[in-house]
Amino acid sequence: MKVGFIGLGTMGGNAAKNILRAKFHTVVHDLRPEAATDHLAMGAIWADSPKAVIDQVDCVVSMVFGPPQCEAVLKGPNGLIHGDCAGKVWIDMTTSSPKFMRELVKDFVAKGGRPVDAPVTGSVDAAIRGDMPMFVGGADTDIEAVRPVIEAMGELRKVGQYGNGYVAKLVNNQLWKVHAAAIGEAMVCAKIAGIDPAVWWDVMKGGAADSFVLSHDVPSIFAGHYDPSFPIKLCLKDLALIKELMDDTGVRSEMTDATHARFREAGARYGMEAGEMTVCKLIEEDAGIDLRVKGDWVAPWEVSRD
Repeated sequence: MKVGFIGLGTMGGNAAKNILRAKFHTVVHDLRPEAATDHLAMGAIWADSPKAVIDQVDCVVSMVFGPPQCEAVLKGPNGLIHGDCAGKVWIDMTTSSPKFMRELVKDFVAKGGRPVDAPVTGSVDAAIRGDMPMFVGGADTDIEAVRPVIEAMGELRKVGQYGNGYVAKLVNNQLWKVHAAAIGEAMVCAKIAGIDPAVWWDVMKGGAADSFVLSHDVPSIFAGHYDPSFPIKLCLKDLALIKELMDDTGVRSEMTDATHARFREAGARYGMEAGEMTVCKLIEEDAGIDLRVKGDWVAPWEVSRD
């Protein structure tokens, strides 16, 4: 199987490397040609556009910023839709709008394309290791046809029809962002009340308050970098999509709305490139305390694949 990969950012770039490690013939494209330097050194072939990618492969994977970028990949002047789509699978791993993507993909299907959505969860370290969970929606025959490609990048978790992957990713990120914001309040409260942050973190894990966010992301607060591998601008993009989904479904969203406001505040204070956990730095800073903890805190982007 020949595989194309479009979007070589922090997550996509590492996912594409794992496809190459799995020995797939791989064609890559990014708006920034320099993003492909490592991939070309690993044996990838460069293509100048999404059309040039799909014309050379059996399956295309994309991981871009959001809905407008997905539309550009498919329908831009040299988008996928202008190439040979017949019988080919498009696996999109972008965090996007299910409503928008289900409408957008109709033109791809009309040209004989087979769409699969597979947004990912975890962090950049999971992308590096190749074990990131992937919420996969689409026809079973299409998913099974590209299972080896998906499993080269992570863990396949089927969620039903096309578009459900985007839904699963958004509600996943909804819980992630709510918990991230709440952790700041809990940590600062505990420290002021007398519990050392390292002790607090240790005793919270494994109990009712535990989560991936608590276990994985608190060390970025201890280290003081707040994980810039996932910047506030991405958090706000995701929260806007989450709000759209909540409005579409008519579900009450007071907790999500409060979290959205907290992330907007973090972006205004620290800038859009600041790390996701600066949402906790707000509480720390306003309380006039320091949550740094000495230790060998390995940053997610420094994790070894081995």
